Amino acid sequence: MTTLAIQGCSLSDPPLPMTVNQGDCVNLRSNEGTYQVIGVDDQHDRCWVRRWPIEPKVGSPVFEISLEQIAVTA
Repeated sequence: MTTLAIQGCSLSDPPLPMTVNQGDCVNLRSNEGTYQVIGVDDQHDRCWVRRWPIEPKVGSPVFEISLEQIAVTA
């Protein structure tokens, strides 16, 4: 019996968890803007972000989102 080696991952493998750290720049799945991660709550899969770059004079408000709603930028 011959076993073929196949590159990549099996569809039955669970996806690798995304790691998000304070200070990372991310994109929201629903928005093309860039946001900076202010804090991360891994136990509840939540994080706090603000628009990046920070708005001059007025700053950028911080808001909470689910980790499922973000994608790490390259």
